[in-house]
Amino acid sequence: MRDSLTRRHFLQTSAVLGLGVGLPADVWAITPDQPEELTVRPDAVCLRPEIEPVVSWIEDTPRDRILEVAVAHLKRGLSYRQLLAGLFLAGIRNIQPRPVGFKFHAVLVIHSAHVLGQSAAQDERLLPLLFALDTFKASQAADVKEGDWALGPVLEGQVPPAWLAKDQFIAAMESWDADAADLATVALCRSYGAAEVMELFWRFAIRDQRNIGHKAIFAAQAWRTLQAIGWQHAEPVLRSLAFGLLDRQGAPGFDVVGPYRENVDLAEQFPGSWITGVEDRAASDHLLADLRQASSRAAGAYLQEYVNGGIHPAGIWDGLLKAANELLLRKTGIISLHAVTAVNALHYIFGAAADEQTRRLALLQAASWIALFREALGDAPAWHLNELEPSPIPRSADEAVADIFATIGVNRRDAAGKTLAFLAQGGSNETLFAAARRMIFLKGTDSHDFKFGAAAWEESLLASTPRTRSLLTAGMMGYLPASTTADSPLMNRAREAVANGLK
Repeated sequence: MRDSLTRRHFLQTSAVLGLGVGLPADVWAITPDQPEELTVRPDAVCLRPEIEPVVSWIEDTPRDRILEVAVAHLKRGLSYRQLLAGLFLAGIRNIQPRPVGFKFHAVLVIHSAHVLGQSAAQDERLLPLLFALDTFKASQAADVKEGDWALGPVLEGQVPPAWLAKDQFIAAMESWDADAADLATVALCRSYGAAEVMELFWRFAIRDQRNIGHKAIFAAQAWRTLQAIGWQHAEPVLRSLAFGLLDRQGAPGFDVVGPYRENVDLAEQFPGSWITGVEDRAASDHLLADLRQASSRAAGAYLQEYVNGGIHPAGIWDGLLKAANELLLRKTGIISLHAVTAVNALHYIFGAAADEQTRRLALLQAASWIALFREALGDAPAWHLNELEPSPIPRSADEAVADIFATIGVNRRDAAGKTLAFLAQGGSNETLFAAARRMIFLKGTDSHDFKFGAAAWEESLLASTPRTRSLLTAGMMGYLPASTTADSPLMNRAREAVANGLK
């Protein structure tokens, strides 16, 4: 039997959370009472006084105690939102966003963990955030070994006036001047509204595919997490984001990876009616076929043909997402995984941005990035997602779902075929994702398990046709953990921490 909290137990103990139960004595030792008791290292930025104590104990608690200490704080009255904010800001202050990826996944995973937790049963909602806490502690230790970077204090005397901030930010980002961008970011956050500030960031988030798309992922995750914890925390977050977006490691000699400048020219040629095209179900499959062979530079031109032909952007996104998922089932791995998560970030930015040129570029960049991911896969076997056929499964829904997740451990394409059969028999996408989420909570050992689960499910929900949604749900089997995979020791520990803390 798997160790699991019962709903009754959770609800009973929820009442206890408001009773002000004291923290254990050793937890008090790392929990300052007042913000003024805190000592922040002189080379690090100070955060808002209401969140600094939370960030401090997250930073100072040893990794082998962090889950239990977090549950103890929740039991004493710390809100989930405070814990989410404290964890995110601890990562922002302590983990260098260069390269954007690797140990910085401790920051990138937080919103994905939050989304998966919020859609879970009550007795499991905290588990993904506890996973993210442990991930932060591991990355914090790695950062110390690599030089102990910290986001520094603001150089207050050099912050430009508000009326110059926008122009100076754009100039700094275009000239790859991190110091000037940092100061302009501070001025923007202190003087302009959230959407207006992010509009400036979106364009620079999508220009560079360096580090397999993590810049766009960081921008989308930063904005989404700020929406959950509050814009009042934006200044350090966007300073870190600007610093990360200006990273040029990994591809020496290139300002950007991918045909951004060519796509800027293509975006200016879109017809004025591009956003109101017709729905053409066949168009997404035609685009999918084009993206199987197009170069990164040709991909944007192929996509523009569909725009000029009057195809609605929703159908174009269907083709792009099918192409990304097809790569995953051709060759499961870190490259194809990021084809899905990076295109998800571009899709999110397409929906979040107000500037029409930025939205056009997000669409074009998605096509070009898919080609870059495909080229990076090398000799992956040819396989076509839109030609996937249903495979035999048990008639019972429970047995069919169990069969699908067991088959993942044997052959992921067969599992995808069984997924189509399950949906064709009247099974629901939601049933499959509930099982997928459960597998992630039981088996997840890496940030990508959570990032992929959240991104892939979101795209399935956004598909414009039932057929595309079924194919994207089937495509998820290209990375989800199998039921035959060993349970994650960390997730088991998270369950134990919650169970013991609620006694």
